[in-house]
Amino acid sequence: MIRVMGVGIPEKVQLHAAMLALQFGYAGFHVVSRAALNMGMSKIVFPVYRNLLALLLLLPFAFFLEKKDRPPLSWKLAAQFFLLAIVGITANQGFYLVGLDNTSPTFASAIQNSVPAITFVLAAILRIETVRLDRKDGVGKVAGTLFCVCGASVITLYKGPAIYSPAPPLGVAAPAPVMGGGGGKSWTLGCIFLIGHCLSWASWLVLQAPVLKKYPARLTVTSYQCFFGVIQFLIVAGFCERDPHAWLVHSGAELFTLFYAGVVASGIAFAVQIWCIDRGGPVFVAVYQPVQTLVVALMASLALGEEFYLGGIIGAVLIIIGLYLVLWGKNEEAKFARSAAAATQSTAEHNRHFNKPSLAQPLLPSPENA
Repeated sequence: MIRVMGVGIPEKVQLHAAMLALQFGYAGFHVVSRAALNMGMSKIVFPVYRNLLALLLLLPFAFFLEKKDRPPLSWKLAAQFFLLAIVGITANQGFYLVGLDNTSPTFASAIQNSVPAITFVLAAILRIETVRLDRKDGVGKVAGTLFCVCGASVITLYKGPAIYSPAPPLGVAAPAPVMGGGGGKSWTLGCIFLIGHCLSWASWLVLQAPVLKKYPARLTVTSYQCFFGVIQFLIVAGFCERDPHAWLVHSGAELFTLFYAGVVASGIAFAVQIWCIDRGGPVFVAVYQPVQTLVVALMASLALGEEFYLGGIIGAVLIIIGLYLVLWGKNEEAKFARSAAAATQSTAEHNRHFNKPSLAQPLLPSPENA
């Protein structure tokens, strides 16, 4: 329990405060990333600097805090870290930035609510997750997955009319329409890239689990992935980004977006999220994901003058309903597992009690029964 000015703060309150702060941090990342793209920053240079800053922040903590937990590095583990970086950093962040450039921060955040359901589907396919359709927890998880798929489909295929159009903030131009490919952008293509981003993120969560069992030093694993992610983006830049001026930071605003993405959204957010998962569990952390969508919508409206569209709101509601159904199913499954374990333990104790010889009975038969 932390004490502030002599008053103890319960850990549960700390967890809720940390998760709210984390959602604001991630929401700010959506907005500053779009601002960086609006300022003309390269979609390849931006993640290079972001992961480089995250690596510089995490490396000292990983080196000093995980000395005892860090197993020796083998070529096989290095190859696994490299593949995790391809899925969780290069594909994940690359798809996200291309999708964000063609859509908006609010829609990017809304589609991300489908990640828990996609993770569940991938885990079920790989037999990591069990699905029992004869129980309510299994039906809830499947129904939630279908809601998330429907929500993502609505966001991708139906934009709809603008139901709220704020005036652009002072000094910020109104965002150009992107539906139908205006200005070289495509709303549908952007949503497809964002779905690819969610698939990459979910795949990274599933594939990372067995690696962490072999190599239980989380900060070190993340540092290796950031390192390989920088290398991979530099290789992509060698083919796709030939303009040397793209690597220059032209303003303090661009520098701020880079530091926010690398330090806040990667380094600090990762450390806070690990602590929250350890103390509150993954279900507790995932429940807060929809809060991010609301915060992003408000911040994007105030900072970027972003409009709200009917299709995005309908899709976001469907995804949030699906997310909670999946989480409810997971929670019910955990309750069922605990009840089954308690029943098994009770049966075992019952059997031990009745099979144990009674001290009141003679160990040798009585003479008349002999």
